[in-house]
Amino acid sequence: MKLVFAGTPEVAVPALDALIASDRHQVAAVVTRPDAPAGRGRRLVASPVAERAAEAGIEVLKPARPRDEQFLARLREIAPDCCPVVAYGALLPKVALDIPEHGWVNLHFSLLPAWRGAAPVQHALMAGDEVTGASTFQIEEGLDSGPVYGVITEEVRPTDTSGDLLTRLAFAGAGLLAATMDGIEDGTLKAVPQPTDGITLAPKITVEDARVDWTAPALRVDRVVRGCTPAPGAWTVFRGERLKLVQATPVPDRTDLAPGEPAVGKNNVYVGTGSHAVELVWVQAQGKKPMRAADWARGVRIGAGERLGE
Repeated sequence: MKLVFAGTPEVAVPALDALIASDRHQVAAVVTRPDAPAGRGRRLVASPVAERAAEAGIEVLKPARPRDEQFLARLREIAPDCCPVVAYGALLPKVALDIPEHGWVNLHFSLLPAWRGAAPVQHALMAGDEVTGASTFQIEEGLDSGPVYGVITEEVRPTDTSGDLLTRLAFAGAGLLAATMDGIEDGTLKAVPQPTDGITLAPKITVEDARVDWTAPALRVDRVVRGCTPAPGAWTVFRGERLKLVQATPVPDRTDLAPGEPAVGKNNVYVGTGSHAVELVWVQAQGKKPMRAADWARGVRIGAGERLGE
């Protein structure tokens, strides 16, 4: 089939690579978000998908909005059979959805209908899901509500961050998306409506969502830290400044600390929660690079009575 691939971040690149490598399909063009400012200089930088497409000699389309007439006209000229999508980052209007014969097919990183929305992996970790996965489905005007072509499952490991899990799903999901394109082309794959039970939503994680509540149980603190790593980053407050928590580990046998109360040893930093303590392993102070929590604690010299989160 002739394909137009839509995607933007690094997590979409494995799927693009899988489709480029396919001997059954031609990636005629790529649709991605416009160049965005990045770095200290805030210079405009192309998306990872745009860079990969340029390396492969594939036409790159960067509409400000996917309803722009110039973009729609070019899409009609290309006349794709199907448009596979991975984390494109913009809502597609019906006029665009109707152009390819087989529509737009999204690779979504959850077992639909669970975790519809922008941050399925983060929400799965923060909710304590033991198994997650990826789904391919036909895009319609509702939020991730279209019929499903195929799924894969992935076990959530006890130390997984959202970055770890998303990386594994990106590569496993690339194979699922390529297989979905094959099945659509040869007519062996039919989309099945999603069940009406089990719908959960996964809106974008805000900075406030990522703030650690030290009165919550250690299990909840652990899930927030892992679910918000690497982005937007779990955090707390110390001496009026934000402290990012890069890695923290529950310590079930340490129950002597009040919520937010730190205990600093030679090589360890423990903090009390609503249940047992957690050990801070890596932290990042405001304006600093990530460092071992013990090194940070030695530098700031935490005084008696000081608390995290205050």
